[in-house]
Amino acid sequence: MRGRIDGFTIGEVLHEGGMAMLCRVTREGEDLPLLMKVPRLRAGEDPAAIVSFEMEQMILPRLSGAHVPRCIALGGIEAQPYIVMERIEGPALSDRLRDLPLPAAQVAAIGAAVADALDDLHHQHVAHLDVKPANVLFRANGEAVLVDFGLAHHEQLPDLIAEGFRLPYGTTAYMAPEQALGRRSDTRSDIFALGAVLYQLATGDLPFGEPQHLAGVKRRIWRDPVPPRRRRPDIPPWLQEAILRCLEVDPARRYPTAAQLAFDLRHPDQVALTARAERRRRDGLLAVLRRRLRRAELPPSAAGAVAQVRTAPILAVAIDLGGSDPALEAVLRNQMQKLLAGRPEARLACLNVMKTARLGSGAAHDEQGLNRHVQRLVELRHWARPLHLAQGRATFHVLEAADVAEALLDYARANRVDHLVLGARANSLSRRLLGSVSGKVAAEAPCSVTVVRRRGGAAAG
Repeated sequence: MRGRIDGFTIGEVLHEGGMAMLCRVTREGEDLPLLMKVPRLRAGEDPAAIVSFEMEQMILPRLSGAHVPRCIALGGIEAQPYIVMERIEGPALSDRLRDLPLPAAQVAAIGAAVADALDDLHHQHVAHLDVKPANVLFRANGEAVLVDFGLAHHEQLPDLIAEGFRLPYGTTAYMAPEQALGRRSDTRSDIFALGAVLYQLATGDLPFGEPQHLAGVKRRIWRDPVPPRRRRPDIPPWLQEAILRCLEVDPARRYPTAAQLAFDLRHPDQVALTARAERRRRDGLLAVLRRRLRRAELPPSAAGAVAQVRTAPILAVAIDLGGSDPALEAVLRNQMQKLLAGRPEARLACLNVMKTARLGSGAAHDEQGLNRHVQRLVELRHWARPLHLAQGRATFHVLEAADVAEALLDYARANRVDHLVLGARANSLSRRLLGSVSGKVAAEAPCSVTVVRRRGGAAAG
């Protein structure tokens, strides 16, 4: 394919897939590297190729941010259909498959980056529904970019795939059980697919193989995968816990949001371990048979992409352990109880910032020889105990930094916090001269912020 289309000069063919062809293109005055995607329209081609292309033309222009390629131009179906988009010049995750299995730290870092991208997509009303290594690219700064939205579901757009085809479309090695049953609206299907990718990166094997027929895909509804640590004993328990939680048959038993998965992958010491973490064998044949005979339909899908994200936010509370102000502590706990009420899937991160000298860190131990960091972790757990949270719902973090506000802001950005709560200190000369931590955080945080005070209740920023 050569020549020009609508001002774009066609260059090298980069890929010819089953549904589309990808070419380098250029346009005068455009510095961004560009890619043109053209669907296969020859006689005898799969009709899903043009339908999925229409879906991508509908969805991609609505997406924004670093985790998707920027849409530049569209060509109509009636003439020459195409999509011109930003060409991501970094590597694809599929390039790493030759290096498998990867160390646990690399698996976690890759998984967290992809989960960030999924979280961003889910906030834009979209379930990708074809998460696999070939559809994940990386920018030079390490950010993951999701590509190929031909099978995606946008909750505010018609679903042409569901309307036009009875059989489910997707990549069988990574497809969630509910997708095999024809359900296309649940963002937790992407979490299942990412779990399959993590399993592959950690073990070098696919959790369910590559079935060629729908019946083979449906087996994952009742047949569990070989536990990762059975294949590779050096995989740490926390990573197996995260992977097997992603691969739960019932979406309600998976991570409720991609952001919560990313959080666990970045904080392995905080992962709440269950029986999943120590499993070394698959379920016995009797248990599998019983499950298959008793199998009912999966529970209904979540209400929608954004609705699912909102039911399971990541909340954070900054606690000044040195403040010794019981009244303010009580107000903070009361505020957290209000935010957690009615959100059983919400996660709470309890934070304390241990100030360090700008030129080197302070003493690691107090006068009694106790480790300051460990001591504060213990105090954070004591602070949270009256909230009566179930295991795994709260995590505890001591941040060491010279600037308290910057430490809280960095944490909120890195962990995709949805809502941050902190207490406002009483007026003081230093506060008037240097400005307040709460004021800076409220002004610059990437999430909603609530500042509570001893008197006058809470002020939301």
